[in-house]
Amino acid sequence: MEKVLFNDKMIDRENASFSFDDRSMYFGDGVYEVIRVYSGHPYKLEMHLQRLQRSADELDIPYSIKEKQSLKKSVMELIDTNNLNGDGYVYLQLSRGATARDHLYERHIEPFIFAFTKEMETPLNQQEQGIAVYLTEDIRWLRCDIKTVNLLGNVLAKRQAADHDCSEAIQHRGDTVTEGSSSNLFIVKDGQLKTHPADNLILNGITRQVVIDLAEKQGLSVSLTAFTTEEMLEADEAFITSTINEITPIIEWRGTKHGMMKIGPITKQLQSELQADIERTRSGE
Repeated sequence: MEKVLFNDKMIDRENASFSFDDRSMYFGDGVYEVIRVYSGHPYKLEMHLQRLQRSADELDIPYSIKEKQSLKKSVMELIDTNNLNGDGYVYLQLSRGATARDHLYERHIEPFIFAFTKEMETPLNQQEQGIAVYLTEDIRWLRCDIKTVNLLGNVLAKRQAADHDCSEAIQHRGDTVTEGSSSNLFIVKDGQLKTHPADNLILNGITRQVVIDLAEKQGLSVSLTAFTTEEMLEADEAFITSTINEITPIIEWRGTKHGMMKIGPITKQLQSELQADIERTRSGE
């Protein structure tokens, strides 16, 4: 029977229950991480836990991963207990806790954390053939750097993209492109990579960070600067990055702007480098 992690305990999924007073249900008052698993090994687990801690700190949720040394061990145990020996992911969520519904939170509330695993296959077809994306205005709040469970802006954008037969929504504030509804965006122009800086308007994706590091190690120029929708349409290449989709090329823009694009050599080079890094995780390095 599948197990889930609830605080420090492994329990049967069918027996898992949540308080009716959970603040993450009423206010989206919680943070989360999605951690890819390759051949039973979590990918960049430390980076994910560090970001979870940062998100908790930014929301004033009194939870210390450093003090709770068992969290990393519990994630590994959950993967093993559920026999996730192939590919999949771990969903990990931290809620501020449960108390009578009130906009004002008290700092004495005890946070709780839960996690579950899910098997999945890598979307190879999209990675090889590319995707169409839909351009839409970014309606989210101004702290997109926090990985909060309050995702309504992202959800609406993703639905809008799907309604136009697109795999992802690319958001922009005015003429400035930010990121995807569940991904970061890179463009390539004249051999140089560009991606929005890691400020309050985007989530500093783990795969984004890995790709930047891999690109720099390959001697590629990386510019962490905002760019416009026009620059995006005039780019030589474009791709999204995310934990689930890894590196996925963009071949068509729809929505407020329209354009076509081919999968380029730098995108393919980075896909190859990322896969090599993933293979090291698969082998247990």
